Amino acid sequence: MKYVAGDILKDTGFERGYLGFEKKLIIERGKGNPPKKPICKGLIVPSFVNAHTHIGDSFINQKEIDLPKNIEDLVAPPNGLKHKLLKEVSDKDIIQGMEKSIEIMIKNGTKYFCDFRENGILGISQIKAALHLWKISCILLSRPESLKYDKNELDLLLKNSNGIALSSISDWEYSEITKVVKHTKYKKKIFALHGSERIREDIDGILDLKPNFLVHMIKASESDLTRVKDMNIPIVLCPRANSYFGLKPNYKLLKKLKVDLLLGTDNAMLNFPVILDEINYITSISKEFSTMELLYMTTYGARKALNLDCDILGPNSKADFVVLNKKSLKPLYISVW
Repeated sequence: MKYVAGDILKDTGFERGYLGFEKKLIIERGKGNPPKKPICKGLIVPSFVNAHTHIGDSFINQKEIDLPKNIEDLVAPPNGLKHKLLKEVSDKDIIQGMEKSIEIMIKNGTKYFCDFRENGILGISQIKAALHLWKISCILLSRPESLKYDKNELDLLLKNSNGIALSSISDWEYSEITKVVKHTKYKKKIFALHGSERIREDIDGILDLKPNFLVHMIKASESDLTRVKDMNIPIVLCPRANSYFGLKPNYKLLKKLKVDLLLGTDNAMLNFPVILDEINYITSISKEFSTMELLYMTTYGARKALNLDCDILGPNSKADFVVLNKKSLKPLYISVW
């Protein structure tokens, strides 16, 4: 049996101790020092959940293409540069780009990622092709090919994905969104969307859709965020991607209101999908959240919000953990799940 030792992240904080594991299963968990020399010492945390990605644009290289700094020009459907490039490039290039991002996530301790998948059923087929040989799990949220509700298309998308994720209420006719949501809820699937990223959007319109979670909410007011909190709707923050557009979450307000927060890396064309880089970035620009709190958001918090396995780091649970360097938060050991 092998051992790792150090500070183990629990649902309530860190506890000094060790894990003993073999054959992809945790056999023993104890306090203090392990019975024999551990293979690694550091912060022991569950594998990570990247709660918001767009890995379909991984093929886009900032060094080769001059990307606009305006959100609408770059990513808004249907005419943002990203969407034009997705239509122009080959399936092979898109899939290879996705595989590169998937490999990066795995090498940095991510076991689950939630992808907002563009391009309708084609986008679903592309990411499934990319996922085929990798040991990672994707919460796949698809998107209609156009900004219109089509019953037959929704049936097909929901049959082949975990739900629907839309760009924002500003991009759609609201009556069309309500049809999409009704259909998605009827099929008992996830519904999520971006909200108040570049402008403050109608909070009544957003909350009436009863999303499972929201992404960004940068421009939301205090009253907007209070209502989101009261409805127990998590918000996924993507601070590095936001910074590309000159945007920044209001960490102080989010902390004050105790909003349920998750972290994501957003567009792969802007940043590598390394969730630990989000944590390091936040701690470099804000003192509102501790490293422990941010690690919680990307592990237990995200698992609870996305209904993933929370029975982790205990005897007879899967060996599903990462050991981090305490100072740099770089992975020292990643269990093979």
